Amino acid sequence: DARAKALALTDGQILLLENVRFHKEETKNNPEFAKALASMAEVYASDAFGAVHRAHASTAGVASFLPAVAGYTINRELEMLGRAIGEPRRPLTAILGGAKVFDKIGVIRNLLDNVDNLLIGGGMAYTFQAARGYPVGTSLCETDKLDLARELMALAEEKGVRLVLPVDTTITDRYAEDAVPTVVPADQIPDDMMGLDIGPKTSKLFEDIIKESGTVVWNGPVGVFEFEAFARGTKEIARALAESDTIAIIGGGDSAAAVEKLGYADRMDHISTGGGASLEFLEGKVLPGIDCLLDKDPRSLVAAGNWKMNKGIPDRAESFIDELLPLLTDVEAKVIAAVPYTVLDPVLKKTAGTPIRVAAQNGYPEDHGAFTGEISMKMLAHLHVPYVLVGHSERRAYQGETDELINQKLLAALSWGVRPIVCVGETREERAQGRMKEVLDRQVKAAFAGVAPDSLCQIMLAYEPVWAIGTGDTATEAQAEEAAAYIRELLDALYGSDAEMVKILYGGSINAENAAGLFAQPHVDGGLVGGASLVASDFARIARG
Repeated sequence: DARAKALALTDGQILLLENVRFHKEETKNNPEFAKALASMAEVYASDAFGAVHRAHASTAGVASFLPAVAGYTINRELEMLGRAIGEPRRPLTAILGGAKVFDKIGVIRNLLDNVDNLLIGGGMAYTFQAARGYPVGTSLCETDKLDLARELMALAEEKGVRLVLPVDTTITDRYAEDAVPTVVPADQIPDDMMGLDIGPKTSKLFEDIIKESGTVVWNGPVGVFEFEAFARGTKEIARALAESDTIAIIGGGDSAAAVEKLGYADRMDHISTGGGASLEFLEGKVLPGIDCLLDKDPRSLVAAGNWKMNKGIPDRAESFIDELLPLLTDVEAKVIAAVPYTVLDPVLKKTAGTPIRVAAQNGYPEDHGAFTGEISMKMLAHLHVPYVLVGHSERRAYQGETDELINQKLLAALSWGVRPIVCVGETREERAQGRMKEVLDRQVKAAFAGVAPDSLCQIMLAYEPVWAIGTGDTATEAQAEEAAAYIRELLDALYGSDAEMVKILYGGSINAENAAGLFAQPHVDGGLVGGASLVASDFARIARG
């Protein structure tokens, strides 16, 4: 029994589990399976960068039950790939190979916002050549993507990016290892021939650009590297990178295999361990196996929008997400949208791989039973909803939720790996009576009863002065800070230094004008935003702090 063996481990011992992908629950990110894996450990350290683009039980699900951190390999990958795109030594050049344009649309679009030069080879180059009106013979060509290729070339010109296509091509009459290669100009491929590699003039052109570059990111061979007769272009690029002074970053997969095979690995600055993962990183996607890990700064900003009973029709919710996403470019805050149950599934699908995380607005503590109209935390877990609001003031007031019920919900959420955002706050009457601290003391202690210290990293706490919610009567910066500081004091008394893992948000008539001042307070880590989260431009401004 794996769990028994894990529990019997002593200091210095290692237990290696059998490949978890033998279990169908692994690839489905089954919460019970993830919880079972988590029960064998006290901390989750992820170091498999090649799998972080997959939301599986062992790559993402486990992190909902344990404190989760990145290992040295992942840290190195994020540092090198992140620096290459975000803070490169310029000129920045990207070399893209591989078969299809469709597979790399997102990568190309994202790179066009960052690179100075974009060199395209491999099978995908022929779609671009065809889009220019060149004959491509029987070469691999996505005829349904010609308009897209033209659009991308026009976008490159608009952004001032030098997009370079092959000027000559190595062709043959068939796709075979023993096929005879011939070099022709890129615009003179015969109808009965196919291109399988770039030509020598293109190799020289690419080499010259590499020598002029400060940083080069390469993903994908520029020819059929498996066939010796059509591997020359890939070899020449690898050699040029090895012999240049440029910072050379190889994006995993086949290009990494080519560099290794040619003996140039030790002359590259970084070879990614993840082909698919590095590609999605270059595309600008949020990788689930990274997003699930603890923030390096536990007090980093959070902008959580509570839609309440709004935008609950799927097409309206999806349209709003489409409007919001472009406005969140380069936003560093963790952005969360708490949406109605009716749109949880479409919004989860719409936001996959984006900076927007999804929360449910409520969850019931029982797993199943005669509870008409309720949605259990277990159900949310199986829907892969990452966050849930617990104890919102409107539910305390309108549904009569008690401190005891809120505690049950919090514990149930934690037990199913759904991260709770716990709401506390006093009414206008209680504030007028000078009972703010008394109310917070009661609510915080009741909510956290039975919560283990190692679960604190999964929890956020939102201070919502009831008198300020939806009234336009916002708490002053001093009032928000006073309450947040007192909540921090309460958590410190309960958990000591472990309490630093809990983010404290402010909620109550936050808008685009007052958010920055509120978020600048020492003990306020962001906001739970109501009405302003329903206006994309306002919410984006709020998320920027």
